[in-house]
Amino acid sequence: MVALAERGIRSSVVRLAPTVHSTLDHNGFIPTLISIARSKGVVAYVGDGANRWPAVNTLDAARLYRLALESAPAGSRLHGVDNQGIPFREIAEAIGRGLNLPVASIPATEADAHFGFLSGHVTADNPCSHTLTQDLLGWKPVQPGLIEDLRQGHYFDIPATPAT
Repeated sequence: MVALAERGIRSSVVRLAPTVHSTLDHNGFIPTLISIARSKGVVAYVGDGANRWPAVNTLDAARLYRLALESAPAGSRLHGVDNQGIPFREIAEAIGRGLNLPVASIPATEADAHFGFLSGHVTADNPCSHTLTQDLLGWKPVQPGLIEDLRQGHYFDIPATPAT
């Protein structure tokens, strides 16, 4: 990025939360977790489920990209996160409510068998902040957060897909 700025090109990097959610999300982490839960008959989390997942609504992320294009200083590193760290257990509980399935802790030794390729993600603790992005661009997420998005129910209308 610095090399681009030296050539007169204003560039920036937008790092999105791993979970970008909305009614437009049909193939991301949340639909995959829902599919796994449907196929297993239980919504699982690993250990105490205190590991945190950041998230951002699709429309808030889109607005951040627009602001980055319009006014981010050259070389800016921007974080597109709203929910800066939702405990995974809370995500599992919201999915359990939406699917009317039991929610249970599983030991880390069973994560690979239960979650497949997502096992590394569901055990990661990945808190992050948008404070610098907000200070730099005035960006503030205004759309529903992930748990509210799950409460709205649209994720549970997505047809079941084969789980991992």
